[in-house]
Amino acid sequence: MKSMVLDWHVADIRAALEKLDTNYEQLARENGIAGSTLRNALRFKYPIAERIIAEKIGVSPIVIWPSRYEDEV
Repeated sequence: MKSMVLDWHVADIRAALEKLDTNYEQLARENGIAGSTLRNALRFKYPIAERIIAEKIGVSPIVIWPSRYEDEV
């Protein structure tokens, strides 16, 4: 049976980025992708976008989206 893991709420991710004086659009530009592409990680597993967001916040993607990686642990 899988354990109940909670991914970060979208508002928590946005707040973490704002604390670093950035947002999805700015972070996307810095990485040469569209903001909408980066925000796709908020809805479904998208490893490249997840990595960009997580690295900016200073954590691993598994910290933000544990439910997406629980089978890999």
